[in-house]
Amino acid sequence: MQIKNVLAAIVVSVGLTTLCAGEFKAGFARIDITPPVGVPLAGYYHRRVSDGVLDPLYARCLAISDGDTRALVFSLDNLHLANEAYDDVRAAISRKTGLPLEAIFLACTHTHTGPVSRVLKKSASRGAVLSPEGADVTQTSTMMIAERCAEAGAQALSDLAPAKVMIGRGEAKGISFVRRYRMKDGTVRTNPGVGNPNIVCATGEPDEQLQLVRFVREGNKEIALVNFQCHPDTIGGNKISADWPGLSCGYLEAAMSGSVHVIFVNGAQGDTNSTNIKGDIVKRGYERANHMARTVAGAALATWGRCVPVEAGRISARIVGVKAEPNKGTEEEIKTAREYVKLHKAGRTSEIPGGVGMSRTAVIAKAYRVLHTKNMPDEVELPVSIISIGKSVALCGFPGEPFTWMGTEVKARSPFCMTIPACCVNKSCGYFPVKSAYTSGGYENATTRYKAGTAERLVEEALKELRAVQ
Repeated sequence: MQIKNVLAAIVVSVGLTTLCAGEFKAGFARIDITPPVGVPLAGYYHRRVSDGVLDPLYARCLAISDGDTRALVFSLDNLHLANEAYDDVRAAISRKTGLPLEAIFLACTHTHTGPVSRVLKKSASRGAVLSPEGADVTQTSTMMIAERCAEAGAQALSDLAPAKVMIGRGEAKGISFVRRYRMKDGTVRTNPGVGNPNIVCATGEPDEQLQLVRFVREGNKEIALVNFQCHPDTIGGNKISADWPGLSCGYLEAAMSGSVHVIFVNGAQGDTNSTNIKGDIVKRGYERANHMARTVAGAALATWGRCVPVEAGRISARIVGVKAEPNKGTEEEIKTAREYVKLHKAGRTSEIPGGVGMSRTAVIAKAYRVLHTKNMPDEVELPVSIISIGKSVALCGFPGEPFTWMGTEVKARSPFCMTIPACCVNKSCGYFPVKSAYTSGGYENATTRYKAGTAERLVEEALKELRAVQ
């Protein structure tokens, strides 16, 4: 952290001319994407149909421009989108704004109380068809997201105004925990239960660092980009909610008396959640979501005055394809997977062996993964998305759920003053466990669609691209 701050100070001392030139601009838009009550909710291995709204869902959009290149950074209050739905939404944004696809960084916060998404209907001549005719409620919800994200992108570009960039780092303590635990029998379990006497220790430490980028616009509202990392799965139930990421934006905006727009980007959250295995006074549910949101907003406020100016230079937007091998099952595993999926879809989950709670969920998840990957080609490309501002700030988007190590490694080794890892960007390809997780057990390695080494390859290719941009 000290090295990065020193580098930031050096950039400031040599880059004031560019900083003050006024060519760099930033804009913001926020648009409601709350689906109608009755839409199915994503995030679990059983069907949930929404029966109310706790708080609205938004698509927040940051627009940046260096005078020649423009880019859009979106944060959607959603678990993720279906892979082709990401393509559909980005295509709608591109048509509306004229921006190339690589300049559209579409991230989801990963809230588990947002709607299921579905691929849009296709037309040979027009691509994705944004018409509700003949569509079900899930598809209609996805169409609405596409239309409103396109509108948010256009509004954010219209809001572009000269801006200076400032960065700072703080900590949000005690709200994020590695959710994989080594047990007394030598296995690793995900979410083994609060107070479980068979727990030895967590398999790692959470990343409690909060990163803040301030886009200071004279005569216009400031824009704040907040980056933290933890699973947004505190509420459960059947009510729509943005969970703590969306709530934290509201708390921070209110604390700044409405003078700031806030966009939140969730980081490497694949192996963490908000459950303190030793017990917590703040109970799971909406109370915990608000507690986490206040903690994140408070950490951003504590960091606010310590932010330092950095050079706002040339914008670069790239997407690099990283080769990966699918994690396919054996013929015997495929046979078993068919049986388990059939039982699960028939509502006979109790007949599937594998224990209770998250242990049984891991067995079900593996079955779906085995069937999902059996017809995949032997090699695929996973997109890593990079948006950078000069040599100062870069966003590094992974197409799924990265483990904590991926975020800390990218932040530590990136040449930029600040690098912001992001989950569920432009694709949703499941979990990316580190190599050591594949042989020890747990939900994440059971469900991962790609072989061991994929996480490490994604990190190395991301770092190579970050160095190339510089």
